[in-house]
Amino acid sequence: MLNVYLSGEIHTDWREQIVEGAQGLDVTFSGPVTDHATSDDCGVAILGAEDRKYWHDHKGAMVNAIRTRKGIADADVVVVRFGDQYKQWNAAFDAGYAAALDKSLIILHGPDHAHALKEVDAAALAVAEEPGQVVDILRYVLTGSLPG
Repeated sequence: MLNVYLSGEIHTDWREQIVEGAQGLDVTFSGPVTDHATSDDCGVAILGAEDRKYWHDHKGAMVNAIRTRKGIADADVVVVRFGDQYKQWNAAFDAGYAAALDKSLIILHGPDHAHALKEVDAAALAVAEEPGQVVDILRYVLTGSLPG
């Protein structure tokens, strides 16, 4: 069985594509909370309100970091997606953290980000452009079979 942590952008259905494509494989998926409001507000919801936005965000980031670190530490493979619409600074952290833990790292982004993410890509064992390629990697790792 592979434990796969799906990190990165939350504005497209890339996670669902990978989970659906991996049906029938012995894979367990985990990842961050992808509901923006829940993720942003978890710190103040649990630890109490803050008057300043900085501390509101800081509490949320720290509580989310506990979840993220646990998920990455428990993973066999970490997939980090960089999307086109927003800057995913947290994804860059997740990629670095996974690399520091010597996790098998797959980076997922379009060709337009190849130059900007060259150092992040260099830490990965694979760089994919489409979620289906990630599924093909997982299938190959588990079964040794090639796509098509």
